[in-house]
Amino acid sequence: MDGIGRGAGDEADAVSIASTPTLDRLWVPGARAELRAHGRAVGLPTEDDMGNSEVGHNALGAGKIYAQGAKLVGRAIASGELFEGSVWQQVVARGARGGAIHFLGLLSDGNVHSHIDHLEAMLGAAAKAGCKKLYVHALLDGRDVPPRSALEYIERIERFLAGLRASGIDARIVSGGGRMRITMDRYEADWDMVERGWHTHVLGEGRTFLSAEEAVKTLRDENPNIIDQDLPEFIVGKGAPIEDGDAVVMFNFRGDRAIEISRAFDDDTFDKFDRVRRPDVLYAGMMEYDGDTHIPKHFLVTPPSIERPMGEILAAAHIPQLAISETQKYGHVTYFWNGNRSGMFDDGTETYIEIPSDRVPFEQRPWMKAAEITDRLIAELRTGKHRFARVNYANGDMVGHTGSFDATVIAVETVDLELARLAKAVEEMQGILVVTADHGNADEMFQRDKHGRVMRDKHGQPVAKTSHTLNPVPFLIHDPMRGDSYEIDPERAKTAGIANVTATCIELLGFVPPDDLESSLLRFR
Repeated sequence: MDGIGRGAGDEADAVSIASTPTLDRLWVPGARAELRAHGRAVGLPTEDDMGNSEVGHNALGAGKIYAQGAKLVGRAIASGELFEGSVWQQVVARGARGGAIHFLGLLSDGNVHSHIDHLEAMLGAAAKAGCKKLYVHALLDGRDVPPRSALEYIERIERFLAGLRASGIDARIVSGGGRMRITMDRYEADWDMVERGWHTHVLGEGRTFLSAEEAVKTLRDENPNIIDQDLPEFIVGKGAPIEDGDAVVMFNFRGDRAIEISRAFDDDTFDKFDRVRRPDVLYAGMMEYDGDTHIPKHFLVTPPSIERPMGEILAAAHIPQLAISETQKYGHVTYFWNGNRSGMFDDGTETYIEIPSDRVPFEQRPWMKAAEITDRLIAELRTGKHRFARVNYANGDMVGHTGSFDATVIAVETVDLELARLAKAVEEMQGILVVTADHGNADEMFQRDKHGRVMRDKHGQPVAKTSHTLNPVPFLIHDPMRGDSYEIDPERAKTAGIANVTATCIELLGFVPPDDLESSLLRFR
């Protein structure tokens, strides 16, 4: 249940307010727990770091805790390893020869896809290396951070750029737009987003403003209800189209929303849209976003090497397994679950199914494709050929990110309805249903002050929150045949995280989990 955590149970908690008779029925003593899905439990630097779908599915699929993107990049910058690497040296060599270095990525401190600290560190290092043209293409967040916080990050980076300009460097924001409007599509759901980004960042085409601040303020005035992630694309000042001889650094460390724009730069044969022109540049990702297809060709920090994730363990044992979701989360139950690998471990025993997502705002259809997923999942289970299946219902996360409270309640209720159908089918087939989440989102839809109180605007209305949460996530086992043969160990569960789910599922399949996994939550009687 992507993005469905265990919240405070108050007015901000769309999960508790939603009618969830199935979750309520299955939430029984001995077969339930609350698991950590943020911070160090999923390989992030601190307990203040919210979980996300990438690290959550890595943890669920691997059963182990690996240092993740933000942590790896932070270490590489702090140690200087990033700047000593050959790719960074090639980047600044282009800048020292007179080419521009373009920094493209999500401008925030959300620490899910990127961090503004990383951008500033690289800008400073490029300046010290003698680069005189440093341009920022700012994708605005409002999703992993408060929904209308863009100006805070713009003001911060403008101060930093002003310091560079004082030393004679041409350092400025040259283009921008909301992350759900341009550039950061994923899983090939909407290539039009990437095309708009290409025209904005590369070709320098778009509506022009004197500054990024003016762009945001004007676009908000024209559409008072718009939030940062949906802001239209814009050019700042004279812009800075990307030209032959330049270098481009995509400073997002998370892969899913960086792969498509990377392909637009790197692929010699590209048919997703007309690029008009493809400049001869050195394109570098912060990390390698896909280790199997090697996207991008050049990257600054090596991603975590996740050894023997669950999918590989089951494939080696010839256990038939199924992965299914709609487009928005398909890569989560395949690529991320498999330790950042594309493709299957064994195409003879694995089946992957993608249900195409709607291309409409999620708050307009909060049910998304949950029913269609369940239809196909139950049909597949009834064939009897799959011993293990993993499914992601995207609703709680994708609708939660819109900030629409009422739509998110419907999204949660939709997931609960599909769980009812799935539980009934599992009961009929004498199987076991395991329910959990990768992180919270719908469980906290309003921002809180430092005392934990819901924040309100000048009209007394709660201030929307569109980001993930630090709340634990539910974990339950529905096993009609269980009787009193086993239970979830309450002591183990107190400190457990979602990485413990892997060994638990392996035991439920009747196998002894490998010793290097986080321990199973089961206690047998």
